[in-house]
Amino acid sequence: MTSPEPRAPRQRLIGLFLLGVAAVLLVSSVTWFGSDRGAIGIAQVVVGLVLAAVGGLVVRRAQPR
Repeated sequence: MTSPEPRAPRQRLIGLFLLGVAAVLLVSSVTWFGSDRGAIGIAQVVVGLVLAAVGGLVVRRAQPR
């Protein structure tokens, strides 16, 4: 039987990846507002915030207790 311990580093990496993607989405959403496409910018901010929340949750759950 394998223990659940080796999955923690992979989960942490996935969480960090999601946080990175969320950061890129949030930073780059400014360009949509500057080009009069606010709806796309708002959608990108919402997706970025959701990814940041999920990524933060995954990183937090991967921490040893």
